[in-house]
Amino acid sequence: MTITKSLKVAALTAAVALASTSAPALAKDFNISIWSGGSNQNDSYRVEAIEMAADILEREAAIRGEELNIKVESKLHNDGWDNFKQAITLAAESKTAPNIIVTSHADIAPWSQSGLIRPIEDYVDMDAWPLNQLYPNLVEITSYNDQVWGIPQDAESRPFFFWIPHMKAIGYTDEQIAELPAKVKSGEYTLYNVLEDAKKIQDKGLVAKGKGFSPRVSNGPDYWQFYQSFGGVMKDKESGKLVFDKQAMTDMFQFFADAVKMGVTSKTHLGGDWSQWYSEVANGKAGTWHGGTWHYKRYTGKEGLDDFFGNIQFTLIPAGNKKGRANTITHPLTYLVSNTGNDEVAEIAAQLVAIASEPRLNSLHAIKSAHLGIGTEQSKVELYANDRWASEATERLLTSANAMPNHTKFGQYWQIMFKGLESAWTGQKPVADAVNNVEAELKSTLGDDIIVK
Repeated sequence: MTITKSLKVAALTAAVALASTSAPALAKDFNISIWSGGSNQNDSYRVEAIEMAADILEREAAIRGEELNIKVESKLHNDGWDNFKQAITLAAESKTAPNIIVTSHADIAPWSQSGLIRPIEDYVDMDAWPLNQLYPNLVEITSYNDQVWGIPQDAESRPFFFWIPHMKAIGYTDEQIAELPAKVKSGEYTLYNVLEDAKKIQDKGLVAKGKGFSPRVSNGPDYWQFYQSFGGVMKDKESGKLVFDKQAMTDMFQFFADAVKMGVTSKTHLGGDWSQWYSEVANGKAGTWHGGTWHYKRYTGKEGLDDFFGNIQFTLIPAGNKKGRANTITHPLTYLVSNTGNDEVAEIAAQLVAIASEPRLNSLHAIKSAHLGIGTEQSKVELYANDRWASEATERLLTSANAMPNHTKFGQYWQIMFKGLESAWTGQKPVADAVNNVEAELKSTLGDDIIVK
C-alpha cells in the first residue's frame, strides 16, 4: 500500500470516528447490505460474519464513548450464478446494488471496468492485521491492474479423487495409496495412469462401464486444470494478454476423447444429473473422479459416507505429459465493496470485511462449509487446526493452487474452450477440427487480446 493510500484510509477512519460521538444527536446510523452468490445455508457465514463484524465495530465504538449503529441486510443467492450476476447488474443500474458483494474473483475485471466496485485497498490497510496474514496468492487473485479490489472470502481447491477399495482391488497396497499424492505431485503418476487404472477397475466389474473415470458433469473452472496438466498457460504475465496454447489444448481434448474411446468415461457424460453424480462418487460407484474440496461436506453429509479417509484418497490433478504439471485451481469467492453510497459508507463496509477476515471468524465459514482458510494464522485456530480435512487439504493443495486470470474477456475464452472440448468429447468433431475451430473463434472474437502459440 502506498503512503497516499495509507493516508486516505487513516483520514476516512478518522472521519467515521469523529462523526460518531457520544452525543445522541450525533449518533451515526449505517445500513449495509450484502448479497452472496452461490451460497446455501452451509455458506451462511459469508453474510453472518459481516453481521458479527458489525456487532464488534459497534462495541468498539461504544468503548470509545461513541454511538455507532450498523444494520446489516443480508441475502444468500443459490439460484445459479447467471441469475445472481443479472440481479447485481440490474441493481447497479438502478443504483441499489448491495454495499458488499460476495462473488467470484472473475467478476473483478469487468466490474472494476464498469465502475460497479471500488478498490478495497483504498479503504483498508493491507499491511495491517488481519489482512497482512492473507495468503499472497489469494491476494494476487483478488487484484487487477495493480490494485487490490477485493478480499478473499474463502479458498477452495479442486482435487483428484480415488476410491481406495477399488484401488486395492486392482493391486495397490495401503503404502502405495498413501504415496499417491507425492507421486502425482512429482509427475510420476499421470493422467494416463488414471485411465489405465480406471480401465482395470471397470474390467474387474467394480463399477459400471463409463464410471471408471467420472469427471464433473458440467462446465467449470476444473477443466482449466487439465489444460495446465498438458502445459497450457492461460495468461501472459508480461503483456497481460490471454494465451491459447494449441498443442496443450489439443493434448487436453485428446485426453478426454481417449477416456471415451477406452470406455472409462461416457460420451454422454456431460449434462448428467448432479445429484446422481454425487451419489455415485461418494458410494464407490465410480473409480476415479475430480471435484471440489467443499464436496467433502456433501459426501460425508447428504450422501452418507461415514469413513471418508478410509475410502477416498485425494491428490492434485495429475500432469498429462512431461510438458505439463500436477496442479489445482482455486476459485475463491471475494468480498467486493460496491460504488453504492459515499466514501463513509464504503469505509464502514470495508472495515466490516476486514474484521470478517480475521482467522477465527473466517474459520467458522471454512469448517461449516468445508472450504479452506484464507490466511496463514488459521492453522493456529483450534476449530480449523483440529479438522483433519481442512488441515490436510490446505497443506496438500492450497499452496500449489493457482487461479483463472482476471481479464475482461476470459469469460468468452472460457465458453469457446468448453464448446470445443464438448465437441471433441462427444465425438461430434475430431480433436484436430475441434481445436482448429476454437482457434478460429478466439481470433475472431478476442482479436489482439489473445496470443496463439
